[in-house]
Amino acid sequence: MKKLSARRRHPLAALVVLLIALTVSGGLYAAFAPAEKAQADDTAQSLAIEEGKKLYQVGCASCHGTGGQGSSDGPTLVGVGSAAVDFQVGTGRMPAATSQGPQVPKKKAIYTQAQIDQLAAYVASLGAGPAVPAKSDYSPEGADIAKGGELFRTNCAQCHNFTGKGGALTHGKYAPSLEGVAPKHIYEAMQTGPQNMPSFPDTTMSQQNKKDIIAYLDAVNSDQTESPGGLTLGGLGPVSEGLFAWIFGLGALIAVAVWVAARTAKAKKS
Repeated sequence: MKKLSARRRHPLAALVVLLIALTVSGGLYAAFAPAEKAQADDTAQSLAIEEGKKLYQVGCASCHGTGGQGSSDGPTLVGVGSAAVDFQVGTGRMPAATSQGPQVPKKKAIYTQAQIDQLAAYVASLGAGPAVPAKSDYSPEGADIAKGGELFRTNCAQCHNFTGKGGALTHGKYAPSLEGVAPKHIYEAMQTGPQNMPSFPDTTMSQQNKKDIIAYLDAVNSDQTESPGGLTLGGLGPVSEGLFAWIFGLGALIAVAVWVAARTAKAKKS
């Protein structure tokens, strides 16, 4: 008994008791807190899906079907993922106008970002697909601009032009200008391949490569970027450059030819 009492009065006894108490409380927190957090996240996700379903029934079901299965007026949404919804609705392309042309144009979005997130959550629940990227995925920070330019000219310039100014396609369709488009939407377009555009999943083009392309577009479309070649002619490439050559170049040659002929005729008369 005397030995036990001595141990209880030991100066380190209180410290040992405190360490044991902290260990027990930490273990209890680790055991129960994550479950509570996961349950809260699941509840929030369920609420988002439920609200998104309500929005879907009002604004999307008439074309895409009540369960996203698609119809003669709209494709199926099963498996398109949240990224496709965030792009299409975030750029105002969806909901589409009643009278559609060859291509659905970009316009002002009618939904708030919170509503778009809810719609995306509901469509994502219909089937797995590309998810909305994180900011670190599309931020131009730390990207290789030169590599992005090479990738863009190889995979994108045929339609969007070499600086992303856009261009005409067949049957009244077109590749839209990429100037002023949000980096997130450019990333999502590469992921999902909207309308006439092919998709570039991570198996085809890595996340880093997509990031490099976004950094390149940000650089060439910056107001502070100067063209080393002088006049850019709108950055539209050979079409505008050829037109400039024909109108001004050929026009100057004709003017010189007329002047030479007039001088020669005047000299003969003299």
